[in-house]
Amino acid sequence: MRRRLAASTLALALLLAGCSGDSGSDDPTSSPDASTTAEATASAEDIAALEAVSVEGDLGAEPTVTYDSWPFTVSAAVARVVSEGSGAALEEGQVLTVDYLAVSGEDGSTQGSTYDAAHESITLGDVNIVPQLNEVLTGQSVGARVLLAVPGTEGTTIMSIEVVDAVTVPDRAEGEAVAPVEGLPTVTLAEDGEPSITPAEGDAPTELVVQPLIQGSGPAVEAGQAVTVNYSGWLWDGTAFDSSWGSTKFTTTIGAGQVIQGWDQGLVGQTVGSQVLLIVPASLGYGDTATGTIPAGSTLVFVVDILAAS
Repeated sequence: MRRRLAASTLALALLLAGCSGDSGSDDPTSSPDASTTAEATASAEDIAALEAVSVEGDLGAEPTVTYDSWPFTVSAAVARVVSEGSGAALEEGQVLTVDYLAVSGEDGSTQGSTYDAAHESITLGDVNIVPQLNEVLTGQSVGARVLLAVPGTEGTTIMSIEVVDAVTVPDRAEGEAVAPVEGLPTVTLAEDGEPSITPAEGDAPTELVVQPLIQGSGPAVEAGQAVTVNYSGWLWDGTAFDSSWGSTKFTTTIGAGQVIQGWDQGLVGQTVGSQVLLIVPASLGYGDTATGTIPAGSTLVFVVDILAAS
């Protein structure tokens, strides 16, 4: 589900990394822009420049980011630890609740902040976020504050990011099995829960299909929540094009236009712990635009395990 760049500042600054051009993946959760600068190696000048940026203020409150000689620029993404946390150690795959302040490298003006709004959530190790953020948070603890600078087409963004909490989520849906519905693709689960499908015969539905396969006992997902999922996606004919299984769980804000409409409409109201079959017509997917190996006008089939929502 390609994230739209009109999303929050965190999504804009952190999720521009996308997937590397040589990965061979058609991951539709990635963003297509700025992958080169996100994956480039920071120079000694970049590292020194970020060292000269100061972050002041108590944890839990919006900090002040200062630099002596604006404008601030870097040639590649770079990050450093401002202060170490004293809470539980962070682990790959955990969903991190974070607060951030983002400022423009041009003059230090505020571009976005969560301190007067809702927290953001990211998954530690997610291949779709800037690699330098994963690297700087690895080995840290809850309460850590880090500084990240990311170059972009409209200038460099500096972000002070504070880890508020970290939650370990299950790998798969857990709940009561729901009887299969005739006429839909048949879903088979491996021992670890990874799904595969046998395509249904006949023409694809023209309307969104939302069919629970496992009914979880958690709360219903609400629009605006950060949801963490494992998912796989296929074309209507059974051709696989994307999966988070064997990689990193996917965390996104649901019902907010950060993913395709079929997900926004289909996952809101489903309960945490559920596994849901989504059949998404092109009008609620990528429409008449080809995306990687997804042809224009494609009906998409997803199996989504809803692991957490906050």
